[in-house]
Amino acid sequence: MKTRVAVIVGVLALVIAACGGDRTAPTVADGGGGDGGGGGGNAVAIAAGKSLYDGSCVACHAEGGVGIDGLGKPLVGSEFINGLNDADLVEFLTVGRDTSDPANTSGVAMPAKGGNPSLTEADLQNIVAYLRSIN
Repeated sequence: MKTRVAVIVGVLALVIAACGGDRTAPTVADGGGGDGGGGGGNAVAIAAGKSLYDGSCVACHAEGGVGIDGLGKPLVGSEFINGLNDADLVEFLTVGRDTSDPANTSGVAMPAKGGNPSLTEADLQNIVAYLRSIN
């Protein structure tokens, strides 16, 4: 139990550290990817999304979205992600998911905007474009 708490505190520290700093990746409001998760998408949006993912999401979901046991679910091949259109996925990322939500199967909260309140809607659209590209 103490180890899990220590890991969570460490991850939260990484997330908080990722919230600051200079964002050098461009943001593209169109988000690429399309509405059905069909892949393709805008290369600029995907690259921007990967950079944003690496700064805000990787601490829980790992490089490439493979997930980290006890922290963040795998995003690659995720039925949840693939079952949402882009607008609904942006909305989910905007709000997050509390541990009290019956749909939370990990027991770990998904913070709004991945714990990075500075992310804009365009940033979240770019993250969605990146997620579509790895699915």
